[in-house]
Amino acid sequence: MIYADNAATTKLCKEAYDAMKTYLLDEYGNASQPYFFAKPAKKALKQARETIASCIGADPEEIYFTSGGTESDNWVIKASLFFNKEKNEIITSRIEHHAILNSCSTVQTLGIPVTYLSVDSTGIIHPTELERCVSNRTSLVSIMYGNNEIGTIEPIKELAEIAHTHGALFHTDAVQAVGHVPINVYDLNVDLLSASAHKFNGPKGIGFLYIKKGVTIHPYANGGSQERGNRAGTENVAGIVGMAAALQKNTTQIEEGQRRLKVLEETLVSYLKQAGLDFIRNGAENHLPGNVSLSFRGADGEMLLHRLDLKGICISTGSACDSVNTQVSHVIKAIDVPKEYAEGTIRITFGADNTEDDVNQIANAIIQVMLESK
Repeated sequence: MIYADNAATTKLCKEAYDAMKTYLLDEYGNASQPYFFAKPAKKALKQARETIASCIGADPEEIYFTSGGTESDNWVIKASLFFNKEKNEIITSRIEHHAILNSCSTVQTLGIPVTYLSVDSTGIIHPTELERCVSNRTSLVSIMYGNNEIGTIEPIKELAEIAHTHGALFHTDAVQAVGHVPINVYDLNVDLLSASAHKFNGPKGIGFLYIKKGVTIHPYANGGSQERGNRAGTENVAGIVGMAAALQKNTTQIEEGQRRLKVLEETLVSYLKQAGLDFIRNGAENHLPGNVSLSFRGADGEMLLHRLDLKGICISTGSACDSVNTQVSHVIKAIDVPKEYAEGTIRITFGADNTEDDVNQIANAIIQVMLESK
């Protein structure tokens, strides 16, 4: 089996697994309790928070643990319901993850104005587009760091500067980027950032929200006093420890990983071009490492996915979080991929375990399926 859908989820790394075992089997105390047995769990949370903060250039007290990217995104968007009514407009883009888009749709029904920015044919949000739409009524701008479907990396620093000029907070959904590209929240000057462990070889069901010191948003879940009263619920200590171990490993190997994944990407695209296949590669030149979005003329993306599955190859047609919807995705529509190509879109995302042999097999399988379908 060849797994090439790492934008959907990644394999748990051994370092994360080893770090987690102690807190699953032995040190299972509730970190919120005052007795001695809870101290190892409490210490582990502190160390994990420090490790994660150091990986993104933050302070430990700016890291808030959540169940993942979806919760972090929901927390940020739905906090807008408690903003000043004179300044409560949200600006986002047409190509965001559904965790953002569906949350925005929800707050819209409750009276929060939302503006959706257009992108160019490579998926880039140009700063001039934000300048055109932002106003002194804007409370929050939320733009993803790197797109999950086509890999395009956005000019986050420039966009954040524009938002701040108008007194708005800036949030970035960096779920696809954290652990894969260098990120320093202070250099970017973002106020809020979402991340999810299972996207960087950590465990599922755990993530974090970075909230810049001095920024206040309404708590997402009410209950206990965990996360300094901002996110109630007993801490998933094993998951948090695993997340920190995975992020630390990935962060130290980013440059090496980027170089290796670039070779795999270029090799795949080169093979397909040499075979004479008619396709478009989607996304910008500056994109997430390992993300290859391809639209084949006259093909059916679902057919390609299932035919490759029969050959033991796992890929995607787009967002794994919207896999029940077989229509052309909102991202492919937003970048105006021609209809004769759009329906033949697949996404191949390479990760830490993929090899050049994997690339050869994937390329040969695609070529075979495409030739057989003519």
